[in-house]
Amino acid sequence: MSQVIVVQTTTNSRADAERLAEIVVQRALAGCVQITGPIISVYRWQDAVQKDEEYLLSIKTIEQAFTPLADLIRKHHSYDVPEIIALPITNGTTDYLAWLADQVTTE
Repeated sequence: MSQVIVVQTTTNSRADAERLAEIVVQRALAGCVQITGPIISVYRWQDAVQKDEEYLLSIKTIEQAFTPLADLIRKHHSYDVPEIIALPITNGTTDYLAWLADQVTTE
């Protein structure tokens, strides 16, 4: 079975988060995207500490889809440097992980 991962990114609006989630799932680069928010992000940008309200996307996918998924996120994201990180899923129910892997195509 393919290594299942969670890719995270953030957006500055719920509408952008929903649009990006729909694009990712429609393109079969993820089986599921969950949107959490609003959240508060504190970060350094252009030599200053920033604080903004954002929406967190948790994108369930497989490791082989990371590169095309990251490219798609960059293409449709409003940020100059969007967060695109992958976290391994170290365990899960066999039926869920199999379903998830079956939803993703990397071609």
